[in-house]
Amino acid sequence: MADPILQVRNLHKRYGAVQASSGLSLDVMPGEVHALIGPNGAGKTTLMRQLSGQVLPDSGRIIFQGRDITRLPVHRRAHLGLGRSFQITQVFDNLTVEDNLALAVQPRMGHSFRFWKSVRRDARLAEPTMEAMVRCGLEERSHEPAGSLSHGEKRQLDMGMALAGDPSLLLMDEPMAGMGPGGAVKMKELILRLKGHVSLLLVEHDMDAVFSLADRITVLVYGKSIITGTPNEIRFDPAVQHAYLGEEACRC
Repeated sequence: MADPILQVRNLHKRYGAVQASSGLSLDVMPGEVHALIGPNGAGKTTLMRQLSGQVLPDSGRIIFQGRDITRLPVHRRAHLGLGRSFQITQVFDNLTVEDNLALAVQPRMGHSFRFWKSVRRDARLAEPTMEAMVRCGLEERSHEPAGSLSHGEKRQLDMGMALAGDPSLLLMDEPMAGMGPGGAVKMKELILRLKGHVSLLLVEHDMDAVFSLADRITVLVYGKSIITGTPNEIRFDPAVQHAYLGEEACRC
């Protein structure tokens, strides 16, 4: 059996009287979609911020691909293959879809960032930029300004920019937030295409999406992991039913 790509061990993080992470441990396996669910205030966002390096834990360890990254800065983690997409979309509205993706590709190619020229005139960037565009499903919008995209398409572009760095593990914070039905379907399709190729740690409040996409689910309550299991194991666990999912979710 393969070793976990991510190991979180006994993570603690306190903000004053609030224990945001309390002895939290979990594993993410290579190629799996691993979802984090839990009520508001359960510590999901705090965990994602600790994993990405935006916040340092008070104690505990984060092991990524066999390396202790607990105290590494954000950019060092990115260079090691840890990517993140954010709940609030971060794209450059005045640049084209293609140029947004080219900008995201540049660090991977060792680019100097000196007043970078159009991707159409830089052969080194063209192929990986096109790959990222196809992965996020926006090749037909390549020459349009990002500001002209719908909210769902901007979310796709944000995902494409995160994937342009060729991460081994991608942290996804509510990728379907604010989307209509059509955009949510496209995002689910994108995640399904990545399944088995990129490890994904997903925070999402859409329970239908979580149960249809995830290989395993970890439930957080008060900064602790109360259970990790398959969607069926989580759905029918009595403690989870009463603590979080509720009767309606359990019947779906």
